[in-house]
Amino acid sequence: MDINILFPVYNEQKRVENGVTKTVSYLRNLNSIPFKITIIDNNSSDNTPEICKNLEKKYNEVQYIAIKEQGVGIAFRTGISLNKSSIVGYMDCDLSTDLSHLNQVLSIFKNDKTIDIVNGSRFSKGSITKNRKWYRNITSFGLNFILKLFFKIKSNDTVCGFQFFKKESIEYLIEKTKSAENGWFYLIEILIRAERADMNIYELPVVWTDDPNTTVKM
Repeated sequence: MDINILFPVYNEQKRVENGVTKTVSYLRNLNSIPFKITIIDNNSSDNTPEICKNLEKKYNEVQYIAIKEQGVGIAFRTGISLNKSSIVGYMDCDLSTDLSHLNQVLSIFKNDKTIDIVNGSRFSKGSITKNRKWYRNITSFGLNFILKLFFKIKSNDTVCGFQFFKKESIEYLIEKTKSAENGWFYLIEILIRAERADMNIYELPVVWTDDPNTTVKM
């Protein structure tokens, strides 16, 4: 078993180096399985490309990919199309989700071969959220209410920004998902289709800290 962590980035010059460096250090110290970090750059206009190229030179585990389109959905699809690892997923480079959950992800897939997806959740029992703005809570709960009402989705959190898949499972879902959506809604559709395909989804309560400098807009 090996893992590939996708970091979709757009104008992340303030955060990408810290996020990648800490993740490399954490996984090296874990010394559990081979890992790779793939940075997918959504046509950044700041110094993100230069920083990422330097990270690629510095760490053997890091790969930098630049694409001309914007959106976490297209970045995710690109990363999956290039993936060779048995476990692949994405997380935010601001490390809002605590890095310790990567070890949990590895243990879950190792100990239960029936798991298809590990979905990080800020709203499950046992989750801890810090510095979360009230209006972001309202929008998150509102989105989740709509998804449960109209799509009968079971997940408590669809856009936590911490999701990992078996290679064959996500490739199947992408094949079935023909949407041209390039943003966050593409990842929501992936989760809806996974539930409808009766895939085994492990909802993982996470420690999540809101970054006041996030580039995600309402």
